[in-house]
Amino acid sequence: MGQKVNPNGVRIRITHLWPSTWFARGKKYRTLFLEDVMIKRYIRERMQDAGISSIGIERSKRTSVTIHTSKPGVIIGKQGAAIEEMRKDLEKRFGGNFEVNIQEIRAPDADAEVIAETIQGQIQRRMPYRRAARMAIEKAMQAGALGIKILVAGRLNGAEIARSELFKDGNIPLQTLRADVQFAVRHACTTYGTIGVKVWIYKGMIFKKVREAQSSALQGSL
Repeated sequence: MGQKVNPNGVRIRITHLWPSTWFARGKKYRTLFLEDVMIKRYIRERMQDAGISSIGIERSKRTSVTIHTSKPGVIIGKQGAAIEEMRKDLEKRFGGNFEVNIQEIRAPDADAEVIAETIQGQIQRRMPYRRAARMAIEKAMQAGALGIKILVAGRLNGAEIARSELFKDGNIPLQTLRADVQFAVRHACTTYGTIGVKVWIYKGMIFKKVREAQSSALQGSL
């Protein structure tokens, strides 16, 4: 099972929460779902090197977009000019009222999305993929990760025949659903083809009582 499903999707309501929180019926659900996809795609294309980990969308009277990033200053801009411009562009493209919030990631070196984006950029800048992967593994383990696995596939080093290479350190219990495993995929576009990068990060076990305590504490602070 652990090798055949997306580790993020299979852990929804166990260790992961939904990235979008809203409710709709019938055709409206399809419209809002596609709009969520387009919003996330637009933000990631606009801020390619901003270290974005995840984008949460909440809908009520207005659409609230929360960007989790390792480089909040890049998205906010000077005196908040960049984030205000993004908010106006979102309202112009998708209509309605938008609110953009930024949350900084505490440990970006142990975040799967940030690591995959970093390796992607290094490969596109022609850094040796082995060096990029090993540096990422070393930083992740120092940042507190209990396990990390990186798979790089494609025409590595410009070889005529595509192949894949795996780098691993620590433990990655993919079949244990209460294990907090993050998964990310990136594609590095190079002159000799596309190099795929997959990253798995294991941060420890999460139990139901701990999750309930965390959610109740969060609700109490709001």
